[in-house]
Amino acid sequence: MELLDAMQTMNACRYYKPDPVSDDLLAKVLNAARWAATGSNKQPVSLIAVRDAAKRRAIHDLYQPIWDAAIQKYSSGEFRHGFTPSFLQHVDRFARHIAEIPVHVVVCVEWRELSTIDANLGRTLLTPGSSIYPAVQNLMLAARNEGLGTTLTTLLGLAEPQMKALLEIPEPIATAAVVMLGWPAKPFPKKLKRKPLAAMAFLDRYGAPLPAADPYV
Repeated sequence: MELLDAMQTMNACRYYKPDPVSDDLLAKVLNAARWAATGSNKQPVSLIAVRDAAKRRAIHDLYQPIWDAAIQKYSSGEFRHGFTPSFLQHVDRFARHIAEIPVHVVVCVEWRELSTIDANLGRTLLTPGSSIYPAVQNLMLAARNEGLGTTLTTLLGLAEPQMKALLEIPEPIATAAVVMLGWPAKPFPKKLKRKPLAAMAFLDRYGAPLPAADPYV
């Protein structure tokens, strides 16, 4: 499919079929990740495709208490989010069934190879992700091209010690995300809902109109 079509229809898949993903297809999708750009071409990312049912159940069990705390804060209004009850219901359903998703791709990174250029700015670090998440996006777009659904979650970062023990991840490797991967049980959207280009892209200064942006809504 066309790249832009893949981008515009690659939603966070919340519902999956139990059908397995073949070895060849899994390798094809994961191969896309290695072509992502990384700082100084250090290529610090590695991937663990978890298909073993017992390990997927263990990951599920690690996820649940983290999600329970999150959904409680969302439901109580402690987090400012604007999510509808219906949306939260879909996300909660996904969280309760992740053990059933055929593949959990654990995204790992050799953290000592990451550059923390913004470490002294007094805010959340942003720059280290530049050598991680382009690979994740490549993987997810490749999956969409093959008709596979994906969902990216970073909540399991709160269970990194347990994840490392479960998957025998050595030092100095860290976990950056988990991508849930499988055949979607519902159709892909025809087009994702996003803010218009004019609301996010500017010319020469923040807030200044970008010429020709208006048609992109």
